[in-house]
Amino acid sequence: MDKIIEELPVKAKEKWLENKKYFAKLKSRQRKRLDIMMKEIHDEEFRHTDCLTCANCCKTTSPIFTEKDISRISKHLKMKEGRFIEQYLQRDDDDFMVLKSAPCTFLDHDNTCFIYDVRPKACSEYPHTNRKKFIQLTDLTLKNTEICPAVFNMVETLKAKLPL
Repeated sequence: MDKIIEELPVKAKEKWLENKKYFAKLKSRQRKRLDIMMKEIHDEEFRHTDCLTCANCCKTTSPIFTEKDISRISKHLKMKEGRFIEQYLQRDDDDFMVLKSAPCTFLDHDNTCFIYDVRPKACSEYPHTNRKKFIQLTDLTLKNTEICPAVFNMVETLKAKLPL
């Protein structure tokens, strides 16, 4: 898995322009079955992908923490919200609350999450490839091809199943 993660940014950058053009064409055609197809591709990919062997998302990026996430997680950790924010979070350039550091503070040595049951919504929905209105998330998906091997594979599968 380490080799795959190491090679992923290079492979994703090589495919970036092709994928950008593909998603632009896909947007202009508004495929009716796209959400259903992406859910099928997503489910198939995660039948043989174990996130615990990778955790690259947790090692390299931060989710956005909503007010509800902060409230839920700080309560779980028995901390005041202000203290939780002070200790773990900062505002990014887009004014979102994100982790101060990577890898994620809550990532354990075995790639499990200390706060899995109360993790941020952005973590529970990652990599966002099985959500409704997938077409609205193509920019995020393109970015995630550099982070998540499963997303890279799903985009390649989508292009094969739905050539434009």
